[in-house]
Amino acid sequence: MKKYILRAAPVVLGALAGYAYYHFVGCESGCAIQSNPWTSTLYGGLVGLIFAFPTTKKEKRHDDERQGNH
Repeated sequence: MKKYILRAAPVVLGALAGYAYYHFVGCESGCAIQSNPWTSTLYGGLVGLIFAFPTTKKEKRHDDERQGNH
């Protein structure tokens, strides 16, 4: 359960940040992302989704180098 919460938290925080960006910075016309609360929230959630998935390839490669397995 903790794994799912850790994956969902950046998505939720990104969506909240996207909505906050719309609310405080957004424009009224001509801006594709900032003028609509749905698109800015979705965009923020997608950015949070990118941060939700860690890259483990570098860590694994680093561990192999430390052990002498090239």
